[in-house]
Amino acid sequence: MRPAWATDSLAYRGGMSPQHPYGSWPSPLTAATASASSLRLDGAAFVGDEIWWGESLPDEAGRVAVLRRSAGGAVDVVLPAPWNARSRVHEYGGGSWAASDEGILFFVDKSDQRIRRMRPGGEPEALTPADDATRFGGLRWQQGTLLAVRERERAGQTPERHIVAVDTTPVDSGGTGATELAGGSDFVAQPALSPDGTRLAWVAWDHPDMPWDRTHVRMAQVGDPGSARDVTDGSGAALQPEWRGADELLLLDEPTGRWNLYRTDPATPDAPTPIAPADADTGGGLWVLGSRWYAPLDDGRILAVRTHGADQLVLVDRDGGGIPLPFPATARLQIEDVRGTRALVSGAMPGAAGLWTIDATDGEMAAVRGGAPELPDAWIPHARQLTVDGPHGPVHAFAYPPTNPDVTPPADERPPYLVWVHGGPTSHVGGAADSKVAYFTSRGIGVLDVNYGGSTGYGRSYRERLKGMWGIVDVDDVAAAAAGLATEGLADPARLAIEGGSAGGWTVLAALVGTDVFGAGVSRYGVGDARALAAETHDFEARYLDGLIGPLPEAEETYIERSPLSRPERFRVPLLLLQGDEDAVVPPAQAEAIRDALVTQGVPHAYVLYEGEGHGFRRTETIVHALESELAFLGQVFGFETPGVAPVALA
Repeated sequence: MRPAWATDSLAYRGGMSPQHPYGSWPSPLTAATASASSLRLDGAAFVGDEIWWGESLPDEAGRVAVLRRSAGGAVDVVLPAPWNARSRVHEYGGGSWAASDEGILFFVDKSDQRIRRMRPGGEPEALTPADDATRFGGLRWQQGTLLAVRERERAGQTPERHIVAVDTTPVDSGGTGATELAGGSDFVAQPALSPDGTRLAWVAWDHPDMPWDRTHVRMAQVGDPGSARDVTDGSGAALQPEWRGADELLLLDEPTGRWNLYRTDPATPDAPTPIAPADADTGGGLWVLGSRWYAPLDDGRILAVRTHGADQLVLVDRDGGGIPLPFPATARLQIEDVRGTRALVSGAMPGAAGLWTIDATDGEMAAVRGGAPELPDAWIPHARQLTVDGPHGPVHAFAYPPTNPDVTPPADERPPYLVWVHGGPTSHVGGAADSKVAYFTSRGIGVLDVNYGGSTGYGRSYRERLKGMWGIVDVDDVAAAAAGLATEGLADPARLAIEGGSAGGWTVLAALVGTDVFGAGVSRYGVGDARALAAETHDFEARYLDGLIGPLPEAEETYIERSPLSRPERFRVPLLLLQGDEDAVVPPAQAEAIRDALVTQGVPHAYVLYEGEGHGFRRTETIVHALESELAFLGQVFGFETPGVAPVALA
């Protein structure tokens, strides 16, 4: 029987595989299919004998619904429309919902950032009062207490942030809202309550540091803010405190240059001691409040994610031994929740993202949501880990070659490649092709996903390669990776395009004005003017550029020199600009200034502004249009036909 996706696939017509020019290969994978296959999860939890998870629904304008799966396998919606579980704490949110053991849902609604509670089938009731200046996120249900991060705007000042306990009685029924438990720093995150409910641990940091620069894990007696003390020394980026019993606190720290597990006795001031040290990272960039890279199990063992390029699931025993567990996902792994020896783990595998249960006792696994490729394996490009020498040291990347079982590649032609630059820039990509990768590779366009200097997953020294060097190291690294691929004969050096969003968009623009490697560029809500970004962006990243470029006003000349818009005459190759009109991180003014420079220079370009989109596209129609526009744009620039997509109107 033919699968539903294969309506026009040559694979089911029989006959010889014909030759087609790269970029023009017939593919059954439409942009709509790729959009529908791009599973985006937002937390998961064991609730009674059910499993609940948050999921962004592109067909509902990216609304985050909470769904559940019963013990019998039936799936239904817990949080129906129009409710939307989206936190805006630190702008990137995270931890927008939690659930009690009795099946009560607590969530932050996008519209007003208030916390509400509801039982499945019931009506939400507000637990926090209406206040346009206040946001909540990082929700966590522990020991019968609802913990949260509260962010409160203050005119002309840094927002005030606290760990709070939320009264679960609705405000209309006499509830008291939120009670402050911890604060005293510019930022707080990842609260953890001891099993007896008497002690609280959390992560704290201050401007100008980011949470991957320097943080503290702190601890205090509940109800006694004056008892707060630092558990870590603040020399690195400590993360994710968790309790393993009442007298042992676990955390992540990086005194060796790698994020590893540590333990400490909360009753003593002794420095934490390592658990199962490894030349790999358990930890990452704390962009969203719900991030979890490990979890203690009830029997004392620890389930953890280790990253060295790709992700690996590891079981750490009481003696500190680490045992790798077979697991299908190798990218974006997160430990969502544990119960007994069972865990909920989300991640991405070649061809699919998913949520799985795994039992640490026998390794038994089951997919809860997703977890099975939408495409047959023959259509899924499998990553090749690539390391090339760059001017600043080794550069790590994943190469996805053109992959289509119905086509014989031309013998006398090398394929075009699309070089992807992740955002952040303190972020990481793993080697698992999703449907968007396959959308291009199935048409004969390779994808090179680069973890340039500054990326996580390769240790602190690799991450700090970008310190003070944003716009130089990232550009040199992506150019070196692309050139290395071409030198090996795997890519056509005349048909290399570069694409990235946000900070990745900055690198796209900087690479186009600073190198001659790329013949086209695609910038999604990219940064063109570093000074404008520093002046306009939100508080979480307000001092990010201090580390990436330098503090203002002392480094103003460097900001000017590095900004692509300072060198408009260097824009020479076609550029596609994609932007959301509600983007608060990189406002549309940045994209429009780039567009104006392209007009002045007479450079072929297209600018698309998407209504209702913010920093990252969530709506089905936007994702579809952006993918089709990118494919058509590449075809127009590099001279291949793109069947089934409309041309882009280049100005």
